[in-house]
Amino acid sequence: MTKADIVERIHQRIGFSKKESAEMVETVFGLLKLTLESGEKIKIAGFGNFVVKQKADRRGRNPQTGETITINARRILTFKPSQVLKNAINAEVK
Repeated sequence: MTKADIVERIHQRIGFSKKESAEMVETVFGLLKLTLESGEKIKIAGFGNFVVKQKADRRGRNPQTGETITINARRILTFKPSQVLKNAINAEVK
């Protein structure tokens, strides 16, 4: 699903114009992005948690040469789905 698909579904289900729907989607994603960039956690009830974690420097190996290299520290984004979402996804499997 793309942002355009989300805009289209909001337009169909709620009745906002496509322009209003697109602005709403852009605003929501913009807020999510800014929140995560600042290092804050996002918790959406019934959906899951987005958390930015810090990874330290670590040693790695170049697979072509076997040379030891240092992999720089970085921040990563993790998502942990809520139990409600897990149950909804697995309901069809049973």
